Amino acid sequence: MLRGLTTVSFWADDLAAAKAWYTELLGLEPYFERPGYAEFRIGDHQHELGLIDRAYAPAALATDGPGGAIVYWHVDDVRATFDRLLSLGAKEYEPLTPRGPGFVTASVTDPFGNVLGVMENQHYLDVLAALR
Repeated sequence: MLRGLTTVSFWADDLAAAKAWYTELLGLEPYFERPGYAEFRIGDHQHELGLIDRAYAPAALATDGPGGAIVYWHVDDVRATFDRLLSLGAKEYEPLTPRGPGFVTASVTDPFGNVLGVMENQHYLDVLAALR
């Protein structure tokens, strides 16, 4: 069974630029690096966001545009986060979209062609409160 998110992998032609962009966005440096790879631990559960040199991407990921699954990261203010992402050079992929009471999503394409989803998610907050 699926037990939880371990690492989300994003690919970049320019790993140094991607690392700098995500360091600016997240306000922290990667906790782990090796040639062709940088990894951040973020959020309440220290989920991992890995940046990988596109040279190591599986051939099936070769595409002219964004693709794959959209992973939504919980944020406390989806509009402010969405606006910040756009101000850092990301492009709108999906506008702010209400999904029902307590759930709003949006997504962007980062400057490296990856889709990054953000979401206000009441279920996330409920689970976090129950763990405390």
